[in-house]
Amino acid sequence: MNQHGAGLDRDGYFLREGSLDRVCAPFAPVVAELGARIGACFGPGRLHSSYLFGSVPRGTAVPGVSDLDALIALRDEPTAADRAAVRAVEHALDAAFPQINGAGILLFGVHRLRSERERYDLGWFVACLCTPVSGPDLAAELPRYRPTSLLARETNGDLFRSLPGLREKAAAATTEAERTRLTRGVARRLVRTGFTLVMPRWGGWTSDLAESAEVFGRYYPAHAGQMRAAARAARAPAAYPELLDDLLTGLAPWLAAEYLAVHGAKTPPPRAD
Repeated sequence: MNQHGAGLDRDGYFLREGSLDRVCAPFAPVVAELGARIGACFGPGRLHSSYLFGSVPRGTAVPGVSDLDALIALRDEPTAADRAAVRAVEHALDAAFPQINGAGILLFGVHRLRSERERYDLGWFVACLCTPVSGPDLAAELPRYRPTSLLARETNGDLFRSLPGLREKAAAATTEAERTRLTRGVARRLVRTGFTLVMPRWGGWTSDLAESAEVFGRYYPAHAGQMRAAARAARAPAAYPELLDDLLTGLAPWLAAEYLAVHGAKTPPPRAD
């Protein structure tokens, strides 16, 4: 491993990344407005808790470049109307605050977040990568986590299932804006998947995309250049207009196959009745 436990405590468990104390001054009003709008949407009767994740609570957000990422836990299961309300909040925040380059809000019911099925995916995500903003912190109900192969499998072991859909989206994206958004999303996913592929061997954690690509490259030098390109595109996708197709036909299928070989497939979602 690189630093014998980067991102981990002395016992080898994940340190929770992010803190409200690290939110830079330009983003404080955005976070406050997010809380007000979410509270108005759901009220205390339905809102269980809210969280930030990503660069804003890590204190690395860049005004005008970084987006705002949040997770909302409802006491009951979200409806289509709830999701539409959250989309409206995202658009309102993006329009009102030039310091963010978009807002993304995940919406779940607490039953799912607490479930055994999500223990090593959404549960880990909330407990380790999310910063509590309001309500009771679900991390208190979840276990501590280590960078294991099980965690790698359940967080990112489904790339092979997603590839056909990503290729369809790429084929359907006709405008520059659509392809830019998709390039950013695909590049981020590939870098994070590449990192978790080697995470158990490295024995640590990082959310930094550039560092993730460098760590990956130590174990797979033949693909290091492709992963570095993906990390660059994740931060500035418009600068790499041709990269999306290259990623989906080159790096992504190789990564999906290697992930299956090393960690196995993520538990498939339940079949719809």
